[in-house]
Amino acid sequence: MNAASFGVIDPATGAEFARCPLATIAELGSTVAAAREAWPHWAATPIDERARHLEAIAAAIETEKDSLARLLSREQGKPLHTAAAGEIAAALMWTRATATLRPPVDLLQDDATARIEVHRKPLGVVASITPWNYPVLIAVWHIMPALLAGNTVVIKPSSYTPLSTLRLVEIANRVLPRGVLNALAGEGGLGQAMSRHPGIDKVVFTGSTATGRSIMAGAAPTLKHLTLELGGNDAAIVLEDAPVEKVAAKIFAKAFGNSGQTCAAIKRLYVHERIHDQLAEDLARRAREARVGPGDEAATQFGPLQNRAQFTLVCELAEDARTRGGRFLAGGRPLDRAGYFFPLTIVTDVNDDARVVKEEQFGPILPLLRYHDVDEALARANASENGLGGSIWSANLERASRLAKRLECGTAWVNDHATLSPLAPFGGVKQSGIGVEFGLYGLGEYMSLQTVRIAR
Repeated sequence: MNAASFGVIDPATGAEFARCPLATIAELGSTVAAAREAWPHWAATPIDERARHLEAIAAAIETEKDSLARLLSREQGKPLHTAAAGEIAAALMWTRATATLRPPVDLLQDDATARIEVHRKPLGVVASITPWNYPVLIAVWHIMPALLAGNTVVIKPSSYTPLSTLRLVEIANRVLPRGVLNALAGEGGLGQAMSRHPGIDKVVFTGSTATGRSIMAGAAPTLKHLTLELGGNDAAIVLEDAPVEKVAAKIFAKAFGNSGQTCAAIKRLYVHERIHDQLAEDLARRAREARVGPGDEAATQFGPLQNRAQFTLVCELAEDARTRGGRFLAGGRPLDRAGYFFPLTIVTDVNDDARVVKEEQFGPILPLLRYHDVDEALARANASENGLGGSIWSANLERASRLAKRLECGTAWVNDHATLSPLAPFGGVKQSGIGVEFGLYGLGEYMSLQTVRIAR
């Protein structure tokens, strides 16, 4: 085995299909130095010109979108012609939308005494650490606002899915000045070294709460700026007046998209007792009919879990629910084939103490929980250390909107879930993170405020 590389696993087979260059801590130092050297010129580049670079990056990605989608599908597992192609399309849209943003200059006072302005300035070198569920799209979420704001970037993708992110950076560097965007892949503490590195001014991380805490601790001695989008265990509450025949398809899609491997997917579904059984059976029918398979097969609708650790966790959560008397209306056991395949699973008759309810499953298993009173459902939904997203489903939009505002989460949806916009802030409360992404709110996370007071 080459010590300077590591294996990348195809989750549809469980076997290695490629090798990826392995960066060292010493290489991190030289990469950060290159980013620091490039920063002053990039920061001084007018924002309109930086925006044109983003537009050029999008154009370059578009010419490579098919090959990039194939690589993404192979290493992540998602279906090629739907989910993988859709991720690349979303990355293009997000890049172009980000290029339109312009940070404001706030005028606080302008009179005979003084003029007071608030300006926004780039921070310096931004470290991006990305997860394995959306390797291209989340990299774009991190990179593009950082660059537009005038920062240089060092990105480390997940070692489970490094190849499509490295390819994205390679494409972007066709149009960017040298040193503005840099990438390193590796294992064995590289991310922690980035959080501690004195040459890095900010860390943006998407991933687990436990890793986020570790990054925060590493960043503390140098007081780095942080944006942490961490674990979510999103609750959806379906009211008694929700039309099952209208909402079931959307709830199903928002729970099982990307095989449930989405931070803001529906992961706990509280359903009023009046319609619980009807909705449970509708969702179970859809789960039983779903085609689960390798991402390169045309008939596949849902791919495998991305890695063995996540596959093992989902199996454990299903077994815990079974021992607690959970009733599986669909799925519930891993498929008997190579790779990390778990069928779409609907389980009922579990309580809030079951692991599949308390823990973020991040996989294709959805627990349905009965409730009688909506105040009780809200209390149960909010009784989580996480607070990324939540939703209310009802025919009464006014009532649903009032209830949505009582959810303890960063984003609350009505008759929807996990739909994001490049212009609307997205982030968590409680243990689901610090800071926000997207739009002017997210762009501001990559800049510092400078007050300019001009005395007259």
